[in-house]
Amino acid sequence: MSAEGQGRSHWFDDEAGPVVRPYAMTRGRTSSAAQHRLDLIAVVVAEPHADDPEADSSLSPEHVDIVELCQDAPQSVAELSAELDLPIGVVRVLIGDLVDGEFVHVNRPVPPAELVDESILRDVINGLRAL
Repeated sequence: MSAEGQGRSHWFDDEAGPVVRPYAMTRGRTSSAAQHRLDLIAVVVAEPHADDPEADSSLSPEHVDIVELCQDAPQSVAELSAELDLPIGVVRVLIGDLVDGEFVHVNRPVPPAELVDESILRDVINGLRAL
C-alpha cells in the first residue's frame, strides 16, 4: 500500500465516512464556563426562540443537532451523548456553547443534600394520620 493510500485509510472509514476528532468539534476546548452544571442527568431544554438553529452560521452541525433534539423533547446530557454518538466531554462543551448563546438552558436535578430525608417524610405522614 502506498503512503498516500495508507494515510487515507487512517483518516477515512469507508462505512462511516471521514473521521472527525472530538477535539476538532470543540475547537480544542475540554471544558466550558457552564460545564460545572452539566452532570449526566441534567436536562437540556431548547429555548422557545431557538426555532431555526441552522440559520446561525456560528453553530456547528453538532450544535444544530443538539438544539433540534431538545426541541422535540427535553434531553439529558447522557441521552444527547448516546443519540449523537459523541463522548460526554464533547457534548458538555457543545451544550456549554449553546447555553452561552442562549439556544438552550439546563435544568439541574436537585442535589442529594437538598432532598428531604425519607424518615422525615414518614414522620410527617404519621403525624397527619394521628390528627
